[in-house]
Amino acid sequence: MTDDPERIGEEAAASEMARLAEEIAAHDRRYHGEDAPVISDADYDALLRRYLELEARFPHRAPPDGPGARVGSRPAQGFEKVIHARPMLSLRNAFDEEDVAEFVRGVRRFLNLEPETPLAMTAEAKIDGLSIALRYEGGRLAQAATRGDGREGENVTRNIETVESVPKLLSGPAPEVLEVRGEIYMAHGEFRRLNEEREREGLPLYANPRNSAAGSVRQIDPAVTAGRRLRFFAYGWGEVSERPAETHAAWLERLRDWGFEVEPNGGRAEDAAGLIDAHRAIGERRASLDYDIDGVVYKVDNIAWQERLGFAGRAPRWAVAHKFPAERAETVLEDILVQVGRTGALTPVAVLRPVTVGGVVVSRATLHNEDEIERKDIHVGDTVVIQRAGDVIPQVLEVRPDKRPEGAEPFRPPETCPVCGSEARRDGGDVVRRCTGGLVCRAQAVERLKHFVSRGGFDIEGLGRKHIETFHADGLIAAPADIFRLRERRAELLDREGWAEQSVDNLLEAIEERRRISFDRFLYALGIRHIGEGNARLLARHYGSLDALRDAVASAASREGEAWEALIGIDGMGAGRAEDLVAFLSDPRSAEIVEALAREVAVEGVADAASAAGAGAGALAGRTVVFTGTLAALSRREAKARAETIGMRVVGSVSAKTDFVVAGEAAGSKKRRAEELGVKVLTEDEWLELAER
Repeated sequence: MTDDPERIGEEAAASEMARLAEEIAAHDRRYHGEDAPVISDADYDALLRRYLELEARFPHRAPPDGPGARVGSRPAQGFEKVIHARPMLSLRNAFDEEDVAEFVRGVRRFLNLEPETPLAMTAEAKIDGLSIALRYEGGRLAQAATRGDGREGENVTRNIETVESVPKLLSGPAPEVLEVRGEIYMAHGEFRRLNEEREREGLPLYANPRNSAAGSVRQIDPAVTAGRRLRFFAYGWGEVSERPAETHAAWLERLRDWGFEVEPNGGRAEDAAGLIDAHRAIGERRASLDYDIDGVVYKVDNIAWQERLGFAGRAPRWAVAHKFPAERAETVLEDILVQVGRTGALTPVAVLRPVTVGGVVVSRATLHNEDEIERKDIHVGDTVVIQRAGDVIPQVLEVRPDKRPEGAEPFRPPETCPVCGSEARRDGGDVVRRCTGGLVCRAQAVERLKHFVSRGGFDIEGLGRKHIETFHADGLIAAPADIFRLRERRAELLDREGWAEQSVDNLLEAIEERRRISFDRFLYALGIRHIGEGNARLLARHYGSLDALRDAVASAASREGEAWEALIGIDGMGAGRAEDLVAFLSDPRSAEIVEALAREVAVEGVADAASAAGAGAGALAGRTVVFTGTLAALSRREAKARAETIGMRVVGSVSAKTDFVVAGEAAGSKKRRAEELGVKVLTEDEWLELAER
């Protein structure tokens, strides 16, 4: 009997599937029901993988109650996608006491609070786990989803149902629709047990509890998840049919009443000093906890104030994560390599003698740029102190000059690109040296393609960084549009090592699913320098469609006139980002790439500014506003945030295309300019009255 599912006969496949289904079911009972597995996870996965390969070949011969019916029809492609009704966004980080003080000052400024007005805040230990959203309908668990990219996660309901600390039925009255958010984590004791088991079986050990928890949640078989004894701490909410509490402290009490576990090491404060005291106290208990925490989260307690503060980009204004100091270690810097990024930036990278920092083996660290190397006097061969910044990105902190060996060589910045040989230079006051090869440079082309398929961009499942590198090297893709033409090269994909019919078809299907994309994600995916996700959303909201943006950029190419003034006047853009945008879209090679891609995909325009902001169309949706002078009822930041929430376009300068100027006290040149152009000038009260309609 052949092992190749493509060559096995139908009758033999049916017989083998029946045998495998029975064997897998027996292991499920031992693992899930008896907690007494008799084979390793790797062996179990091999049985299941073999079954699913055969089922994909002969689906009509699969047993009706076989593993495929239970785990879904496309396990190799991943879990079913879930669109979050309210995005699961990330937190801004604070690394020192001044960052915390600025967070508190920023909240007070935004809310326009008087010095004597109390500002109650909470402090909670930040769990180092996997973010999960639990949706309850009528008090019963209906769905569990991972955070994913914040907008779209994975449906892991079957797996989360095996976690004991996740209530399946809430204890007591609750909103009809209630989405509870929190962290799935693995306790230290369970992590040690799991690794001891893997060591006995000769399997690779897991690096840390967080990765173990994440991997356990994404197991194909819920029985595997059940055997990992995961836990869940609840802390937030997403979509709800009614507001469940008026303060965050009261919300945590409701969570306990419903049967959730809430991390117990929390506290309250009314100023930065109180928050820092809570951070210090929680940090002192960190080593004694049976789970990993990597900081303390501060939140404004008043929910109504949270709603007023809203969000800035991908993070709430009403919360911040105060990270614990990064762990440090000493090692030897053995070499310095230079990497080329998608914008041509040459980044020096330290090659280190491997060392463990915070439970992770580190062999590379960023050196940022040549000025930093010179400032820290780094030589190849030096003993250096490294840390994981925010417990994530390794960086060289300092050199131990007393341990420098004789003949240690200083770093010499390259004058040519290490990949394409083009001139590498620093322009003006730029701290970064850049390759001038542009799209001719293979490294830049590959990095742009990696960025293109990243989560914030087209997010094509199954097309990872390694695939991009090999597909580019072998001539399968050279530009983004080529990805959408891979179906025409299916035969070549099938001939590649490691690619079978099912995996090729899964990839092609994932690509087809991305032929429709929102304007902001399309723009971000292009990898334009300084145009991140926030600025991409800003431009999408302002121009509404790709065609409108290209027309505006063409008109602004001279860097003067109304189109240019309108572009640099978009609140948050400025001349620097506008210059990068115009330079990219005006370049014939870039324009050709965009045009070819636009022929392959449908870019969904923004019907009006309100829909881009997630709000219904109102009286002011799509209108352009400039704020000037000192406002009385709102801070300037809150006024801008409220305008964007109702779909207005906030710009920084007045032109004939401005719809309104909202003038506070001591309004100066912008108000005069509006009067000269005949632009309607509103008082703050008049604008608020319009905004509330």
